Amino acid sequence: MKKNAVTTTWVHKMAFDSAVDGHIVRIDAKPELGDNTGPGPKALLLTAVTGCTGMDVASLLPKMRVPFDRLVVEAEAEVTEEHPKVYRWIKLTFRIGGADIREDKVRHAIELSQEKYCGVTAMLKAHCPITWELVIES
Repeated sequence: MKKNAVTTTWVHKMAFDSAVDGHIVRIDAKPELGDNTGPGPKALLLTAVTGCTGMDVASLLPKMRVPFDRLVVEAEAEVTEEHPKVYRWIKLTFRIGGADIREDKVRHAIELSQEKYCGVTAMLKAHCPITWELVIES
């Protein structure tokens, strides 16, 4: 069984360094509470979901014979006002570009990611709805 491990160490004020697979990720709070030297924890959740689903789509499209030269995944989320402050919803926007983009195949790749492969999406959508849209750019 595969395991993930992260070690997070306090640096100063609200800043922490997380050691992840030999990489250091700085987490911090906005200037009101910290020094804004890194993203906050909730923003990193959005990074995790965009990275996970982006990797899925980037690996699926070549198998579907869909060439692309640009893929950007954006996330927008609304945070509740009451504690614990959690995401009420998440919206993903997939922006893809290339010479011969087949919309039906790209949609299928995104659906496979969102419904079958992306573990981060699976964990998050158990607690808040995740929607997505596709934008094909020339």
